[in-house]
Amino acid sequence: MDDKLVDILRQVNDPELHKDLVTLGMIKRADLEGSTAKITVELTTPACPLKDTILNDIQAALDRGLPGTTAEVEWTAQVRSGRPGGQGDASFPRLDGVSNIVLVASGKGGVGKSTVAVNLACALARSGCKVGLLDADIYGPSMPTMLDKHDEVTSSDGKTIDPHTVHGIKVMSMGFFIPPSRAMIWRGPMLHSAVVQFLRDVNWGELDYLVVDLPPGTGDVQLTFAQQLKVTGAVIVSTPQTVALADVVRAKAMFDSVKIPILGLVENMAYFVCDGCDKKHWIFDRDGAKHAAEHFEIPILGELPLEGAVREGGDRGIPVVEAAPQSSIAAAFLDMAASLAGRISVVSAEAQAAVTAPTDESTAGRRSLPIIG
Repeated sequence: MDDKLVDILRQVNDPELHKDLVTLGMIKRADLEGSTAKITVELTTPACPLKDTILNDIQAALDRGLPGTTAEVEWTAQVRSGRPGGQGDASFPRLDGVSNIVLVASGKGGVGKSTVAVNLACALARSGCKVGLLDADIYGPSMPTMLDKHDEVTSSDGKTIDPHTVHGIKVMSMGFFIPPSRAMIWRGPMLHSAVVQFLRDVNWGELDYLVVDLPPGTGDVQLTFAQQLKVTGAVIVSTPQTVALADVVRAKAMFDSVKIPILGLVENMAYFVCDGCDKKHWIFDRDGAKHAAEHFEIPILGELPLEGAVREGGDRGIPVVEAAPQSSIAAAFLDMAASLAGRISVVSAEAQAAVTAPTDESTAGRRSLPIIG
């Protein structure tokens, strides 16, 4: 690498991690060839929402340090793990090949949580990420319908279950094992066993993100994931009305109690755009998620409109991100996925800093890391 060019790149910070690209280990090549600076930047996620900002900042630094030099940047990506270290519960699956586990939760049913989860997974996959989707709603699995996949799963090695692959996503659901007409009448211990099997016996392989669609509420399945599985964080889905946002309080309280960070809030069915007047109509109240997010100091990942194409995609088994990738609603999901990936990069950096932070004699033995397990 060219030393002068590397010194110039030390002036460029990652906009989310707030450290320079060199210190973060993101510069993989920095060579000068005439008036061209050939630079390879390794992003913390393929879905990086601030790639253009980084490029502009690199060019600005070159203009100051090497006037007349043009940046030619090649982008690569290596998703950093946001899962805290530690052994955890030895009886529970570790999933070492999964860099990040993201729980998609809601305090109540009917807010579109599963729709958000499946389109979020599709959006991350379209951005170039390796993605898995676990339908953890044992009583009411919806992914077979939303992805139009009803075949039973099989095992290629006789030891582990091969998840279905749909739209480039590895998918597992209880709906692949039971017919829709059969009711699941299970108590807590059986639910726990099913969750363990979905994680331990499924061949997930190497994943950047495993998106987990939790059942609504704060019951046994949620507590199993929250208390025993090391996760990166949770996304809470709500609608704007007061009765739905009240349940956000309970969902957040559950995750706070087990020290799982809230990655952000998604306000679904936030408004409706009339075809005739092209105006926004706030059917379920307005800015409810914004006020809740400000109160709890958590980011809003996205405000999604009430749109027929989303429902149609779910009913037909083709998520709208795949059915109409150029549509405005698909763009909203893609933007939301990029925001989530950015948040995960920040959480990953914070988790790594917490693990590697030195301790002195006065704090040794008393420091408590946010380890779930």
